[in-house]
Amino acid sequence: MPNKLPTLPIPQAAGIGLRSPHIAEMLSRRPSAGWLEVHAENYMGGSAAVAALENLRETYPLSVHGVGLSLGSASGVDRDHLERMRKVCVRFEPDLVSEHLAWSGADGAYLNDLLPLRYDEAALAIVANNIKLVQDTLKRRILIENLSAYIEVSGSTMTEAEFLAELVKRTGCGLLLDVNNVYVSAHNLDFDAAAFIEVLPAEAIGEIHLAGHAVNDVGDDTVLIDDHGSRVPPAVWSLYAGAIEKFGPRPTLIEWDTDVPVLDVLLGEAMWADMLAASIAFRKRQDSLPVSAPKQSAPGTVVPFERDAPRGQMPVLAAFDAIKPARLAADRDVRRNRHAAA
Repeated sequence: MPNKLPTLPIPQAAGIGLRSPHIAEMLSRRPSAGWLEVHAENYMGGSAAVAALENLRETYPLSVHGVGLSLGSASGVDRDHLERMRKVCVRFEPDLVSEHLAWSGADGAYLNDLLPLRYDEAALAIVANNIKLVQDTLKRRILIENLSAYIEVSGSTMTEAEFLAELVKRTGCGLLLDVNNVYVSAHNLDFDAAAFIEVLPAEAIGEIHLAGHAVNDVGDDTVLIDDHGSRVPPAVWSLYAGAIEKFGPRPTLIEWDTDVPVLDVLLGEAMWADMLAASIAFRKRQDSLPVSAPKQSAPGTVVPFERDAPRGQMPVLAAFDAIKPARLAADRDVRRNRHAAA
């Protein structure tokens, strides 16, 4: 029986997906990362990776992400798989648990993919029942992730975003907003990505995913593939900025599953997510302040209060701008005094 793990809530900051090539380095370096996320199915047995995760879990907050519950299956959730998921949650005590709005198995047959649903009342009842079973078994709220899609199932009576919002009402679940998935699906199925995000209830967003995608030319068209194999592209960063504007900062994960780079690349992407969220939060705080004439800093003060910094400027840049003139004046004084002493 493992030792009791500490309670480590996931902060409103960026984390990284823990991948096997990085485990040894994570154990030795313990680099600064907001939190870690793992795929539940990789930790359902006994292995060196399980022992390593128990070790890392003592340092880092943890999110467990499922890919095999097949919440969209009309035949229901596989009870054996759910029990294995429950044991993972008991063993590692993650702060967040999530799964996909998709199906991947039915009648004992399983597919190695996450497939879209027809978004109608019948599917809503099936998925809601499956989510209730999972939440009752795990004794916690789970987050449901929107899918990256390449085909659209005919006969839907609502959008995926409307479907997710209704699931929140019926089950009390939260949402994992995968911004890259929204971008990929919006391109492939030709809908407005920003409008999709606008429909989601802000209070339900418990986690955000960011990743890169592949661009494939198909004749005169392009198809985006959610391969998690590159840096977050500018268009996805832009969509993420809009989501943070709407929802406020959220725990944000950098996902990278193919062509996995060195660990520092993932940590760098997480740093950019934190800086972008901090910049938006800074501007919002400034916008909420009454407009008044800039206050003069006291002599010797090099870093202004937030309310004195130029509107819309990131804190670190505002600090540099404040430091530069004060530093130059100080340097002049030093040189003048040295000249007088000579």
